[in-house]
Parts: sequence; structure tokens; C-alpha cells
Amino acid sequence: MMDRVRWGILGTGAIAKKFAQGLAILPDADLVAVGSRAQATADSFGEMFDVPRRYASYADLAHASDVDVIYVATPHSLHRENSELCLQAGKAVLCEKPFAINADQAEAVVALARKTRCFLMEAMWTRFLPAIEKARQLLADSAIGDVRIVSADFGFRAPFDPQSRLFDPHLGGGALLDVGVYLVSLASMVLGPPARVTSMAHLGRTGVDEQAAMILGYDQGQLAILTTAIRTRTPQDALLIGTEGWIRLHSPWWCPTMLTLSIEGQEDEVFHLPFRGNGYHHEAAEVMRCLRAGDLESEMMPLAETVKIMETMDRLRAQWGLRYPMEPPSFPSRGMESQ
Repeated sequence: MMDRVRWGILGTGAIAKKFAQGLAILPDADLVAVGSRAQATADSFGEMFDVPRRYASYADLAHASDVDVIYVATPHSLHRENSELCLQAGKAVLCEKPFAINADQAEAVVALARKTRCFLMEAMWTRFLPAIEKARQLLADSAIGDVRIVSADFGFRAPFDPQSRLFDPHLGGGALLDVGVYLVSLASMVLGPPARVTSMAHLGRTGVDEQAAMILGYDQGQLAILTTAIRTRTPQDALLIGTEGWIRLHSPWWCPTMLTLSIEGQEDEVFHLPFRGNGYHHEAAEVMRCLRAGDLESEMMPLAETVKIMETMDRLRAQWGLRYPMEPPSFPSRGMESQ
């Protein structure tokens, strides 16, 4: 069994910093290396988080002999390339969400992980937080009966900047891949992959989705009703509604510290479930548990589900006519059998 797990971080942006802060909570995790595209940024990140080895290229980090697992923290458009670089070097990978630009990219990365027999997981950190785990437990215990509706939103108002990753189509910009993925992942966790999708989006000046409304339909009649935005602030609430009651994940639902269980005829039960620090250590702890168990993927965030989530988002974007410049004219190439 691995006594300590040696981490590397690929990328030095805001999400890399959040992950480094979270990782510091785990006493058996060592952040030993960082990789950037320039020595100056690698050194600056290294100084900030006391990282001993600082590489001026992603390839140097991927081939570092004293790194067990690499967290990929680059923009969406680079996730496939960077994850494959690490997997080809024999490294375990935790890749930031969204896992890739589309399902074809996601499937290619998953196939490589299985070929190289390296651990791989999407960094959907929300799924590992205590309140979400409690919600999963309540659902497994049928506390609200059969789930019929998932209703959730995640929107914020960002200043318009055509060069920023949020608005640049060359970086996979738009609300869906940035924060809508949380919504699709929540629906997937509760209801599985949808049989049908219908949606409408507003595409802004740069051609990416600035806000969207989505309805996902399931074979037994269940519905997921989701809204997302990068130019509109929303309440950021989530309701899981069943035949006997509902679970409310309190705002902001994507990093909740409280949920309420409401059952008809009973007094509401409120669960307070805070987490330490910024909460990113929970997903890292799951990776470390898997590595020590010899698992190649996590049961809580399985690779097949990650690919299905990407397929759902492909289907939504196809309805909007939103194709990123790096995608082939044939996009989407699959997952379109039913809408």
C-alpha cells in the first residue's frame, strides 16, 4: 500500500490553485511537482505552494519519475491532449471538468487509460462533498420514494470579454461546459443518461452559449429541468423531487453545506454538513483511495458515466448549432439517435 501519494499539477491557473489549497488538507498527500508552459509561472506557483519541482513544460512533468498522479488543470480545449500525455507516460490522471470538449475526445482518453492500465477520473469535485454523499444515501434508502423530477440551476454574471475562456469558442467557452456540466452531472447521478433532450440557448456575440434551458427526459417519465448561464446570475438551488417528498440542496447547491429532507406529513429534517477548506480534498482523497486499492477508476465517478455526460452535452449543443472550431464538421458523430 502507498504510504504517501505524490501529486503533480499540470497548469497554474485559478483552478490549479484551488486544488493545491484543497490538497494541503490531506496529511498523506504530497504536492511534489508542477508543470507550466513557462519557467516563470511554474516558479511562481511553486513558491506560492512550496512545490519542490517546477517544470517549464507539461511533458517534463508527465515524465517525472517521482510523481504518482497528475491533476490536469488546463482549459477545456487542452484536456484530451494533456490527459493523454500523462497517461502515455504511465501516470494516473485526475482531469478537471468538463472532461473534454466532446464525447469522442472523452472516449479516446478513456480508451487510452484502459490500454495503459492507468487510473483515470473526471474531477467533478461536487460529487464527493458530504452533502452530496448524504443526498445519495437518502436516495439509495428511498427516503423520497421514486425520484420523478430534478430541478436545478447554475448561472452567474461574468463581464463580457471575448478573449476570456468563458467567451472564446477556441477554448470551449460557454455556460454549458463551464457550469452546465455540474447540472448534467447531477441529473446523471440521480437519473442516469437521458433518453431524450430538448433545449434552447442564447448564443452571444462570440457564438458561445451565454444562457440555456434544458429538459432531459427518461424512459420512466422522469424529467430533469436545468438552466445555466454566464451572463445571468441565478439562485443556484437544486431540488430532487420524489413520489413521497423532496430533497433540497441549499444554495449554492454545487458546493452545499446543508440539505433539507421534506416528507409529506412530517416535519422537515435539516442536515448541516460542512466541509473543511474549499472542499477539493474530497475528490483527491477518492483518487488516493482508488490508487491504494489498485482500482483503475472510481465507482463514484465511473468513466462510462463521464462519457455519457459528454454525449448529453453534445446532443444539447447540436440543437443549438454550437460547434467549436477544433471539432470536425461532422460533429456530433454519435449520441443523436433520439432527442
